[in-house]
Amino acid sequence: FFSWNDFDKIPFGQFDSIIHLAGKAHDTKKQSKADEYFAINTGLTQKVFDAFINSSCKQFFFFSSVKAAADTVEGDVLIENVIPKPKGAYGESKIKAEEYIKAQTNDFQSTKDKKVYIFRPCMIHGAGNKGNLNLLFNFVSKGIPYPLGAYDNKRSFLGVDNLSWIIEKFIVQSPVSGIYHLADDEPVSTNKLIQLIAESQSKKALIWKWNKNFIRFIAQIGNILKLPLNSDNLQKLTENYVVSNAKAKSAIAVSRLPYSAEEGLRKTLKSFG
Repeated sequence: FFSWNDFDKIPFGQFDSIIHLAGKAHDTKKQSKADEYFAINTGLTQKVFDAFINSSCKQFFFFSSVKAAADTVEGDVLIENVIPKPKGAYGESKIKAEEYIKAQTNDFQSTKDKKVYIFRPCMIHGAGNKGNLNLLFNFVSKGIPYPLGAYDNKRSFLGVDNLSWIIEKFIVQSPVSGIYHLADDEPVSTNKLIQLIAESQSKKALIWKWNKNFIRFIAQIGNILKLPLNSDNLQKLTENYVVSNAKAKSAIAVSRLPYSAEEGLRKTLKSFG
């Protein structure tokens, strides 16, 4: 094992594939400074990619994010050829790293015998998960009713088992270089997610369908009083964010991933107990 302090000692040429997962995660509390994102998500990626290019290693996987492509999805589904419109330092630092990789490879045309993959996963979850899924789990565990049931929004998730399976397929099959969005096959509504969480706790899901006009009024009050439910949070909680995985599946010649979205979520939620 090597630490980043030993970077120059890492024998990149001894590896067949480099999977670059290191990065600064999206800070939902907005306490991180912008330069931290660019130093790590952009600068570190440039350093690792340069080492790959100058080595005999054959494959490079950069884990970017769907947030590098779009903070919100315009239309029904997010696909790879969307014009990137990241919002905030996290997404912007990821797209800068993508741009560096594409420039160094002439938009993937000059990699010769090397393969370069930019993966844009949606929200990844698994055992030991941290983040918004945990917050929702704790919310349900307290017996607090979910008041936004009137919104039937859908979001894409990516279980870690499907992710690991995809990576293995790409390593073995070595398809064409490029940008690939990663997600489970089916999006899941927030209402269904609440039901799955309650099920994992052997509880009945408490979902209230408050009138949308009333909810928007409460959110406007939240803007003024700095409450958790404000217009920005309401947008994030109720928007659709569906990600297509069609290009990735086509690249490895599969029609479906091995685990459904609900199977993956059930496994993750079980690990929280």
